[in-house]
Amino acid sequence: MELIQPEPTPQPRSFAARHWRELLVVLALLLVATLAWLIVTAPLGRALEPLKEPSLVLLSADGKPIARRGDYKEAPVDVAKLPKYVPAALIAIEDRRFYSHWGIDPQGIARAMVRNTQAGGVAEGGSTITQQLAKTSFLSSSRSIKRKLQEVIIALWLEARLSKEEILSRYLSSVYYGDGAYGIRAAARTFFDTTPEELTLGQAAMLAGMVQAPSRLAPSRHIEDAQERADLVLAAMVETGALTQAKADSARPARYTPGRKPLPTGSYFADWVLPQARATLDEGAYGDTRIQTTLDTRMQKAAERAVADTLAGLKGANVTQAALVAMRPDGRVVAMVGGSNYKASVFNRATQAMRQPGSSFKLFVYLTALDEGDTPSTTMVDEPITIGDWSPKNDEGKYRGKISLATAFAASSNSVAVQLGQKVGIPNVIKQARKLGVTTYLTDQPSLALGTSAVPLIEMTAAYAAVAADQYPIVATGLAKPVPDVKPMDWPSRKPMMQLLQSAVRNGTGNAAKLGVPTYGKTGTTQNHRDALFIGFAGDLVVGVWVGNDDNSPMSGSVVGGSVPAKLWKRFMVAARSVDTPAPRQSKPQPSLDAVVEEALATADTVADAPAPDVAEPAPEAPAPPPEPAPEAAPTPQ
Repeated sequence: MELIQPEPTPQPRSFAARHWRELLVVLALLLVATLAWLIVTAPLGRALEPLKEPSLVLLSADGKPIARRGDYKEAPVDVAKLPKYVPAALIAIEDRRFYSHWGIDPQGIARAMVRNTQAGGVAEGGSTITQQLAKTSFLSSSRSIKRKLQEVIIALWLEARLSKEEILSRYLSSVYYGDGAYGIRAAARTFFDTTPEELTLGQAAMLAGMVQAPSRLAPSRHIEDAQERADLVLAAMVETGALTQAKADSARPARYTPGRKPLPTGSYFADWVLPQARATLDEGAYGDTRIQTTLDTRMQKAAERAVADTLAGLKGANVTQAALVAMRPDGRVVAMVGGSNYKASVFNRATQAMRQPGSSFKLFVYLTALDEGDTPSTTMVDEPITIGDWSPKNDEGKYRGKISLATAFAASSNSVAVQLGQKVGIPNVIKQARKLGVTTYLTDQPSLALGTSAVPLIEMTAAYAAVAADQYPIVATGLAKPVPDVKPMDWPSRKPMMQLLQSAVRNGTGNAAKLGVPTYGKTGTTQNHRDALFIGFAGDLVVGVWVGNDDNSPMSGSVVGGSVPAKLWKRFMVAARSVDTPAPRQSKPQPSLDAVVEEALATADTVADAPAPDVAEPAPEAPAPPPEPAPEAAPTPQ
């Protein structure tokens, strides 16, 4: 009997096998759609456009460059106007088959794979110049397969739309050469102080070689490596027939000749003013954009030295940081020190640090009381008080009984300040602070009268500037601008507030800041001596000073607003006022700033100061306030 074999069951085909026609159609449509998108929307001239954040050079008030930030790009080049060896050098080392391929080079990719295998790593890339242009002008620097496919498509499109000369021109105008220089015109100026049209053969070879690894081959830092790479470029030019061996041998090695003066990339002041400067820039600028600031270089030097000398002289006081900001009454900042060492920490304690201002905040409490009819001669009782479960105390438990507001302010009585805060209402004190420009969160607790809410030093200083200027609010600025013709305001409480501020220096806790001219200010010390401040003004300068520690650890009990900060304030003010005059027109050499300051300090120390009363800056003892929201939290100190 013959057995009938069953027919084999057919195996199911894969999705791709069953729908390969449809998949091909989809891929074709995607390719067409991508090309259509490129044709319609892609910015063909992006490589020729200026950078989004061009190089910005900040100038001091007298026009001296003080900092440079951002990348540098100059106007595009036309490859037809360059010496022939300039594009030839690039082609020889980066893409030998540039003139024969159509955007991608299969032979170049295969050659790169062989050499990378022999080298055991990435020794050579397979991308063409056109692909590199596609990547730098249209795509991100990611290494994904998706990005590589996009690069190939765009490269093909560029080859279809542009001539080889146009592709080279765009590439040379935009490729990164290191040290912030984009494009060969910027690179020629940065490294050789010349133009692309005047590059020597050796310089052209060095620039062509830098494209592979701009940081590692920058002649500003690695001149020997850059010269060695340039020799490889010359050898490649000989291999491709762009040069004879004799020409290559006669090429002079390029040397680093910087065409742009080296400048710091930042400082406490530069970091602060940079966003303001960026906001003023117009789009479409090549080269260095120069912006004049308000910084006075002599005052800045005096501020840095005053801070450094003061901190160096504090042994055993546990004071590691200080900040100083000096401004004109209209808010123009002329000096700024944000910490003891910018290189060690760029965190700006004058603008970013959120620290309690202590008794310097009493400015707003007393202004509110004066607005409501009190006068410097109004009396209150300086005595122990209790509000709920809180009993604020004066320093060392000293109370003076019935005293005037002038005496209470000069002695920095916590009891009277808290009573005034309750009398006028904490919400009104907050309104007063807002009116004078304080923007940070302020607690509505009674302890606010003692400055328990954190405020940046620059905002507190600007508030004091408002009193000095008889205008509010004063907004601190670092950009030079015309001084407005300001008319005095109808501000009745300002004159008696000036009297209180003067009394605090003349006969109160700020006596150590007293100058030989009318001086106004207020001290501030926070609980456990974690912060100590002096903010005041004299003449045409308003200055705020803070000392403390980044970790908020207590300083020595001897460090109060009337000691270290007041003395630092005076040290700076004496120096600043000595140089804050037009230089006389004379031929003989001018004395150095050091000599001027030493002489001014010696003169100031001989001024007969009225004896200060036996008062010390009280440190507020306040209950821990509720957590304060910080909509714009300051960075953690470094």
